Amino acid sequence: MSTMFTSESVSEGHPDKICDQISDAVLDAHLKGDPDAHVACETLVTTNFCLLAGEVKSHTNVDYEKVARDTIRSIGYDIPDLGFHYSENTYKVKIHSQSPDINHGVIDNEGAGDQGLMFGFACSETEFLMPYPIQLAHRLLEQLRESRKAGEIAWARPDAKSQVTVEYDGYTPVSIGEILLSVHHAPLAENEEMEADIRKKVIAPVLERCKPSLKWDGKLFFNPSGRFAIGGPHGDAGLTGRKIIVDTYGGAGRHGGGAFSGKDSTKVDRSGAYMARHIAKNIVKAGVADRCEIQIAYAIGKPEPVSVMIETFGTEKVSDVSSIERAVRDIFPLHPYRIIEYLELKKPIFSSTSSFGHFGREPGTNGSFTWEKTDRAEELASMLL
Repeated sequence: MSTMFTSESVSEGHPDKICDQISDAVLDAHLKGDPDAHVACETLVTTNFCLLAGEVKSHTNVDYEKVARDTIRSIGYDIPDLGFHYSENTYKVKIHSQSPDINHGVIDNEGAGDQGLMFGFACSETEFLMPYPIQLAHRLLEQLRESRKAGEIAWARPDAKSQVTVEYDGYTPVSIGEILLSVHHAPLAENEEMEADIRKKVIAPVLERCKPSLKWDGKLFFNPSGRFAIGGPHGDAGLTGRKIIVDTYGGAGRHGGGAFSGKDSTKVDRSGAYMARHIAKNIVKAGVADRCEIQIAYAIGKPEPVSVMIETFGTEKVSDVSSIERAVRDIFPLHPYRIIEYLELKKPIFSSTSSFGHFGREPGTNGSFTWEKTDRAEELASMLL
């Protein structure tokens, strides 16, 4: 049966994504000097204002305002009259020491930094084993960033959103329906010129590289509201953690509700979700299933997960689905501290995760994305097939 599915992404200059990047830059700044630092940093931005708040246990002294300024500048908010400028904003910092109760449960018991449930997902729709709509939505905005920073699209500003609708036959993507792109622009830019640039310099090169190649009839909604001259935090306030579906699977896989950015990896919201993605991706890469979703749940201070669930949506190539769970428990570490060690999550690599999705990226990019590796697929296949 033919169905349509839509996912969205947002650019690095979207207000919520600015906050994610600042929070993860704070985390990286602590990890550079103290790999055992515990960080929970939240950021809020609005017109000419940036607030950092949270809890930290670290031996590293960090100039939080400088971290925020440098991040905002690198995104592209160095343009006058946008209502948000790295050197003109007012900055407030409200970061204090982490609760000793939380620290006791994490350190003494090597347990999870909080309770929670995390989901991981993978499917055979794309070469990166991600759902096609979210993968394409991310890549469009990455290309827009590259074209903007190269000066090829001079009218574009950092804030943007994409949305991609894909037609499916069962679980197989067969064509691209609509593409939507809303791009913050210079006040005098004309829609006709902007749309021509988007088609030629953003959509065309991305579709040429995207695999598998799907038919698109050219239907594009560009700035469908008519104008987008007021954008960024001046147009809409931003907060850390408000784009959790953008960060993961675009709605094609479930989400436990916990955001990632600004949290060190003792918080299983982050490390558990990364591990679940790693396991699901290896299962699909091994040919054990074409589609796989995993839930892992934890209790604060306890090292063992309280549950592990695997769903293969009828695409499994084994007669006993429970054998997949047994193999997963045999092969992959699920204690929070073992996950951190296995995925090398004490390194300052999180700033590079905080825009364009935490999943579906090249393993090893900027020293990160170890969870994208499929180095256990052969072992899984030998045990299960």
